[in-house]
Amino acid sequence: MILYHSGLTEIRSPDIHRGRKNADFGQGFYLTMDQAFARRWTLSSKDSVPVINTYRLNTGSLEIHRFSRDAAWFSYIFNNRRGHPDSISADVIIGPIANDTIFDTLGILTSGLLRDTEALRLLMVGPEYTQVVIKTQRALDQLEWLESGVLTPDAASEEAFRAEQTAYLTDLGKAFQDD
Repeated sequence: MILYHSGLTEIRSPDIHRGRKNADFGQGFYLTMDQAFARRWTLSSKDSVPVINTYRLNTGSLEIHRFSRDAAWFSYIFNNRRGHPDSISADVIIGPIANDTIFDTLGILTSGLLRDTEALRLLMVGPEYTQVVIKTQRALDQLEWLESGVLTPDAASEEAFRAEQTAYLTDLGKAFQDD
């Protein structure tokens, strides 16, 4: 499996214990199979030089848990976002990314102002992108860094991202009105 991680540095030796424990799929090293989406992770880094790292993951002997955009996925990410202990003991978790715009307002979703069914409905709005999370040292040992490269500004990609975000916010506004 070829995977991508973008950020502000080259990462030849990822650390699965670094970063937030309350991310979508708990603590781990987050990647994507979608190179175009990896580019989008750094579009907001206007004052820095973004880097995209490319990896190969040998999945043959690994335990992989796959999520779909459904109630089980929602429950898992919300438990992680609420700081509950991780409930899945897989080497790798693959599943949809919870839209960051929603989690910018996580306080609204986890405060009890919305029922879980309402929050799940809002998370279903917008495009679906997949993330791959390396959760264990065993999986990390199967991850091979291949290369890195500087991401140069791409006006077409940035425009497509802005158009997608505008459409998403319009659809999200409609979903809030439907309540």
